[in-house]
Amino acid sequence: MTPPQIEAFFATLQAANPSPQTELEYTSVFELLTAVLLSAQATDVGVNKATRKLFPVANTPQAILDLGQEGLESYIKTIGLYRSKAKHLMQTCRMLVEQHGGQVPGTREALEALPGVGRKTANVVLNVAFGEPTMAVDTHIFRVGNRTGLAPGKTPLAVELQLMKRVPPAYAVDSHHWLILHGRYVCQARKPLCPRCAVIAYCDYKDKTTAP
Repeated sequence: MTPPQIEAFFATLQAANPSPQTELEYTSVFELLTAVLLSAQATDVGVNKATRKLFPVANTPQAILDLGQEGLESYIKTIGLYRSKAKHLMQTCRMLVEQHGGQVPGTREALEALPGVGRKTANVVLNVAFGEPTMAVDTHIFRVGNRTGLAPGKTPLAVELQLMKRVPPAYAVDSHHWLILHGRYVCQARKPLCPRCAVIAYCDYKDKTTAP
């Protein structure tokens, strides 16, 4: 995909959705961090169902600690890997209380030092909560980056670094939302919905589908 095509690709996505948002539900930076931590290998829909019950009861690091691990597990047991996620979230809450005054830090180094928080989770928090132009490469973005020719790479980090170089600055902050939504609803894994794709003219994918 050439630079003019990339510009047109994102201009088209922006015109269709000027203010893209994460589909995870949250009302604070801590709720966002919690939801993203819980979302690994789980759907946003599944996470939202759990956090709609959890957050009214406990939506601060101290409140999560007060629940205890078994109490926390009872709210998130419908989410995959819930035991390990509960353990990581409890450890993260303890660090937030003891080292950050109960607040979520706004630097990559501090975020990635939290248990269960890797590069992708840190990128989401930095982007959504703090407005930084980061790129959280999930399975959807990895697929879209490779399939379209926008940012080919053999690993999520390779795709991330390519996107950071290739996405025009004007679209940088919102670009990962557009790519996730595009991958989730149009450029799907098993059968991309090419006839419904607004950016098909800029895509390098050779095996475009024709049936709706």
